[in-house]
Amino acid sequence: MANIKSAKKRILVNRTKAERNKAYKSAVKTAVKKVEAAIAAKDKAAATEALAVATKKIQMAGSKGIFKKNNVARKVSRLTKAVNAID
Repeated sequence: MANIKSAKKRILVNRTKAERNKAYKSAVKTAVKKVEAAIAAKDKAAATEALAVATKKIQMAGSKGIFKKNNVARKVSRLTKAVNAID
């Protein structure tokens, strides 16, 4: 355990940030699963709505520094491509 006051504070701050990051990542995963479920069911309308929600969550996570810029672009691109491929 740290003895220096600033080191103790860093431990607390890091824990808080890790919890926040975990919550954002979980929300993104849930949103992506909803899009993938709609794609599997071949429901274009539901997939489009779920895609809008997922895209927003992914981009927000990117703006918070949880995902890197190219990771965000790749995730959104793959989901959009999959939704557009539904007949």
